[in-house]
Amino acid sequence: MAAAAAAATFLPSPTPRPRLAATAPRRPSPIFAGGSGAAPPDDEDAGEAAPRGGGGKDRRRVVRIAWEKLVRWSRSWRRRNRSDVLETTRKVVVLGGGSFGTAMAAHVAAKKADLEVAMLLRDDVVCRSINHSHVNCKYLPEHRLPDNIVATTSATDALAGADFCFHAVPVQFSSSFLKSISTHVDPKLPFISLSKGLELNTLRTMSQIIPRALGNPRQPFIVLSGPSFAVELMNKLPTAMVVASKDKKLANSVQQLLASPNLRISTSSDVTGVEIAGALKNVLAIAAGIVEGMRLGNNCMAALVAQGCSEIRWLATKMGAKPTTLAGLSGSGDIMLTCFVNLSRNRTVGLRLGSGEKLDKIMSSMNQVAEGVSTAGAVIALAQKYKSKCQS
Repeated sequence: MAAAAAAATFLPSPTPRPRLAATAPRRPSPIFAGGSGAAPPDDEDAGEAAPRGGGGKDRRRVVRIAWEKLVRWSRSWRRRNRSDVLETTRKVVVLGGGSFGTAMAAHVAAKKADLEVAMLLRDDVVCRSINHSHVNCKYLPEHRLPDNIVATTSATDALAGADFCFHAVPVQFSSSFLKSISTHVDPKLPFISLSKGLELNTLRTMSQIIPRALGNPRQPFIVLSGPSFAVELMNKLPTAMVVASKDKKLANSVQQLLASPNLRISTSSDVTGVEIAGALKNVLAIAAGIVEGMRLGNNCMAALVAQGCSEIRWLATKMGAKPTTLAGLSGSGDIMLTCFVNLSRNRTVGLRLGSGEKLDKIMSSMNQVAEGVSTAGAVIALAQKYKSKCQS
């Protein structure tokens, strides 16, 4: 006890540790501030989110806040630095007055009241119906069209001053039609193809037909495809489609022109994949309709569509398409819609064939074109060209 007391006497008393001065909160790493010109978080917000005691939760909170700021800044920057295509577009022309061409004209016209949407038609009766009653009496007669749609049979009037052109003429008639109006087409006018199929004698797609028929290999071209029925577009039901072009800037412009709360538009550079999938799915839909008409059952239907998808993927990739395209909206999405839903014209043809009707009678009774009928012959020739074989 005495020794302990003596030791306590001679040992120095403990000196209190100085309190550390408050340090300024550290900013997040530059990687969360965008790295190149991104606005860093405000000091006040960073101070509120600074870690207290180095806890993992606090660090995650700092990262989350910095990331949210980066996302907000990025969206703001994109809005400031991109031109509003719809705002600068004054006139759009639609070639053809079928159901999908009419639906697309109505969709674009509804987005901007002072946008002029001209429809170039051959049928005088439909032309007068649209101009006087704002209804396409032949296709979608139960839907009123926006007042800023004007129909005409004059190529000069329709194409004059157009900023974009939607091509909705059936594939087998496109070459002759385009040659007849080629002198009225601006060489820089972007063509947005709505037509799906292959030209029977030449096996050409629309990206090959349009420039060739117009005599301009540099004619700007975009293809629009995906699972979409005209009547559902007219009813403003949720729809997703894809625009494909080798010109990324042009694809983005068309995306801005068409996107709306009820229509989501994705972009792609794979023009071949989008076109081939859109053409071949019509042939598969006819086969699916035949299975249904013959009442061969769900097992057979599943086997047919699965095999068809496999062969479409094989042929399309041989032609240069990307496999990811065939698994997306313009591939699997469009195949499912066309093969399984009764609104499909091509499926209806197959259904009637499977029920025993003659093809000539079916085609003469339809007021719209089922592209798959003509494309079927082209697909056989295309498969032979690329030495396609049925896979087990």
